[in-house]
Amino acid sequence: MQRLAIGPLYYEFSRHYSPRLRIRPGETIVVATEDALSGQIRTNDDRRDKVAMPYSNPLTGPIAVEGAEPGDSLAVTIHEIRPTGGQAATRTAEPKQLCEWLGTDCPHGAHVCPIRDGLIYWSDTVTIPYAPMIGCIGTAPDWGCPTTLPAGPHGGNLDILETAPGNTVYLPVFVTDGLLYLGDLHAAMGHGELSATGLEMAGETTLTVDLLKQSRLAWPRIESPEEIMAVVSGPPMERSIAQAYAQLILWMESSYGWDRWRAYDLLTHVGRISVGYYGLGTVAAKVEKRYLAGK
Repeated sequence: MQRLAIGPLYYEFSRHYSPRLRIRPGETIVVATEDALSGQIRTNDDRRDKVAMPYSNPLTGPIAVEGAEPGDSLAVTIHEIRPTGGQAATRTAEPKQLCEWLGTDCPHGAHVCPIRDGLIYWSDTVTIPYAPMIGCIGTAPDWGCPTTLPAGPHGGNLDILETAPGNTVYLPVFVTDGLLYLGDLHAAMGHGELSATGLEMAGETTLTVDLLKQSRLAWPRIESPEEIMAVVSGPPMERSIAQAYAQLILWMESSYGWDRWRAYDLLTHVGRISVGYYGLGTVAAKVEKRYLAGK
């Protein structure tokens, strides 16, 4: 099994970097990544220094997939995410849109949380279940170089809970070799990622990358054993919700034989959403697979 160690830290999903790893479709690999804070908070006394490193969410990659061409998609199945340092770090120094109601005198709030025995020790009295996910995962677009702050049709800073072990993330391919990047692992995260910082951790992700020829995805998709979901990002969030449901309906139509208007009716009653970082307007619209046979 090939392993990709942490090397140069990239803060863009760029087609201009040479691949650090080449794989065949169907190959399982292990990828090491730094945390979203670029490793600056290792103890409770550390502070995020944006002068030394102004960017967030460093990526490992790019990973070239043999035979990938524009119009294809990568099917990335996540098997395991494990912390390499046995801890996660978080901070609440910037209340952003909450300032209107909470004020601006928020303390730095940096603290490190040990991870052991399937639990995150947020404090001496509060533990959180270890529920890891990938915050940033995407392919290189053929135009422009999006940073690791937004999300888009290429993937990017999705911060969706469902990019988790056991699930498959489908990403559009825009350039030869696909050029897959990932980073920004979270030990856990709440819906909306309120402070724009999850429980950030360095770690290793075991994943299998398959290639789907000429599937021509408009936006990323995620499939779990129980659900399918379409992901869209961008403000205002109500538009992303509508577009994500539309993409889900089109998926039900093309892959499961549903009439789009019957799917529209069904999702009105059984559809669910998952919300990424609220400041970006990222939404996954989803439906349980048990309904898909009922067309």
